[in-house]
Amino acid sequence: MCEGYLAESILGKAREAGLVDVRVQDIRAHAPGRHKVCDDAPYGGGAGMVMKPEPLTDAIEAARARLPGARVLLTSPRGRRLDQPLARDLAAQGRVIVVCGRYEGVDERVMQVVDMEVSLGDFILTGGELAALCIVDAAARLVPGVLGNEASAGAESFEGERGLLEHPHYTRPPDFRGMKVPEILLSGDHRRIERWRRRESLRATREKRPDLFERFEPTQEDLRLIEAGDDEL
Repeated sequence: MCEGYLAESILGKAREAGLVDVRVQDIRAHAPGRHKVCDDAPYGGGAGMVMKPEPLTDAIEAARARLPGARVLLTSPRGRRLDQPLARDLAAQGRVIVVCGRYEGVDERVMQVVDMEVSLGDFILTGGELAALCIVDAAARLVPGVLGNEASAGAESFEGERGLLEHPHYTRPPDFRGMKVPEILLSGDHRRIERWRRRESLRATREKRPDLFERFEPTQEDLRLIEAGDDEL
């Protein structure tokens, strides 16, 4: 499941180029016995199964031995929500071990070898693999060279000093089913184009993510731009 995603597209090319090194470790390889059991019923009763502490702790310690100084993350609904600042932090960290939570959860004693719990949001997945892939993808794309165009990441939503949503994008054809590309984008006037993009970024954030806009500190020019028509840009 993880290997398939990691081998494709931008991440796959980045791995081939040696820009990022992502390895998948099967926890069952650290479980004893013929059946390689990694889960058991919870003490105190209740539904579901709990990941056993021995194989999971052994797997984490083995990974740490290969990556001295690595930060260990556990995908968990009770963790810090993944956001762009955390992705930047992990990219800067360089060495990260992501542990996929499973079943009802993991034995609490495993927390002794975990540095941080990370969540994608207030919902539950059947396993932590998707969450782990999101963490890896969000951090890896910030590694220099991975995206190719170094300006790409810095101009995206939640990035830079702005912390705003990104402006709308358009490409060919200029007229699709009667919906036309804004004239400013076809004008060749780069100053007006940048002002248009800034305005649309501000408007999108105010309308779609008022929580972000509330934390943002617009300048007087920003406030003027939000209300400006195209002929005023």
